[in-house]
Amino acid sequence: MSTVASIIRKWKNFGTTRTLPRAGRPAKPSDRGRRALVREATKNLMVTLKELQHFSVKRGEPSRRTTISAALHQSGLYGRVTRRKPLLSKRHMTAHLEFAKSHLKDSQTMRNKILWSHETKTELFGLNGKHHVWRKPGTAHHLVNTIPTVKHGGGSIMLWGCFSAAGTGRLVRIEGKINAQRHP
Repeated sequence: MSTVASIIRKWKNFGTTRTLPRAGRPAKPSDRGRRALVREATKNLMVTLKELQHFSVKRGEPSRRTTISAALHQSGLYGRVTRRKPLLSKRHMTAHLEFAKSHLKDSQTMRNKILWSHETKTELFGLNGKHHVWRKPGTAHHLVNTIPTVKHGGGSIMLWGCFSAAGTGRLVRIEGKINAQRHP
């Protein structure tokens, strides 16, 4: 039977051309259960599928982890590895924004003269394990979806580097401590 013939037959039998409800067992979890899972995952973004499975059992709708994962995917939530980024206080963020605003109208010639330099203490040991988070696409760097990093604990090395419009400078390892007199 052709597509046109099946549409005509559906119209004669049911008075509509829309897709009719399918036979079979209702979807699991129910719409209400899916909303509860999404609410739980957005309340605690680092909740695991196993914890969500226990949550669904407590609600009286036991489901497999793959079913729970599919329900979260339907709602636009995907399990992703959290990004690591430096912990910035409100004061740091405000200072960065003020600096950017004050130099917004600098000319390209002025920008070409700037040598950007920075030193950093890099940890040799630390919490390098992966953590997962339920998030929507495009929200990887939102504060709630990241793990803040700090520069202490374990062994470390101090590095200094620079760059400008002309390119990058050398990366230098610094022995000892840096102060105003001993800055590269």
